Amino acid sequence: MRHLLTLIKARITALVTLTAMAGYGLAAESWQAAPFWGVTFGVFFITAGASAVNMYLERRTDALMARTRNRPLPLNALAPRTALALGASASLIGLAILLPLGPWPAGIAALSWVMYIVVYTPLKLRTSLNTVVGAIPGALPPLIGWTAAGAPLTMHAFIPFFLMFAWQVPHFLALAWMYRDDYEQGGLQMLTVEDREGGMVGRQALLYAICLVPITAAPLLMAGASLAGTLMLVGLSFVFVGFAARFAIKRDRRSAASLFGVSLLYLPAAFGLLFLSY
Repeated sequence: MRHLLTLIKARITALVTLTAMAGYGLAAESWQAAPFWGVTFGVFFITAGASAVNMYLERRTDALMARTRNRPLPLNALAPRTALALGASASLIGLAILLPLGPWPAGIAALSWVMYIVVYTPLKLRTSLNTVVGAIPGALPPLIGWTAAGAPLTMHAFIPFFLMFAWQVPHFLALAWMYRDDYEQGGLQMLTVEDREGGMVGRQALLYAICLVPITAAPLLMAGASLAGTLMLVGLSFVFVGFAARFAIKRDRRSAASLFGVSLLYLPAAFGLLFLSY
């Protein structure tokens, strides 16, 4: 069971599923069991499947890095063919669950899967732009939930998308800074490997964190938005900017760890405040 949970990247899969559920909750005028549970299980399975396929594709790279060499495939705890079969099966099950909800939820989920596996995964060996490119499929799950609720893709829908997109860059840059030697050992083309001094890394982390301020202020442009909820959300974003600025200045492991830790708290808090803002 432990190896299976690692194979599907259980914590990441759970987080992605929660953001899709949040997208449904933000868009739905009334809660309906079928689309809600369809989104929940559909996104869970397709994300778990993508994670397993990703581990299959990166099994040799994972074996080179201390952070990942204890994953199931480098340990030979699972056969590569088994991991690939599990990943493909879970992905198809997830897509099959989402299809009855309409073409938009299934289509967005399929697009996210393709971008993650076909575009982002190989890019990690070729260019440091992979972090920004990979943030696109990572930001799509709220739109799956939103469209499953039958809501149109208005400005309301894209606030969670852009929030997720901008959040991912400082989140992953902080992680990549802490493990930059590991990534270099694995041959991954990360910005933290190319920029050993960290000037560009810090500036990018700070820039994308700053972008969260206007993104989270955007509900104020919509009719019926809660002023109090939005102001709390913007205030939370300024706190996040503060941690990103500290990392940009210090560029050490401690400031990176602080930024990474705060990012894990920021995302669920931000989505919670979005419910108050909408």
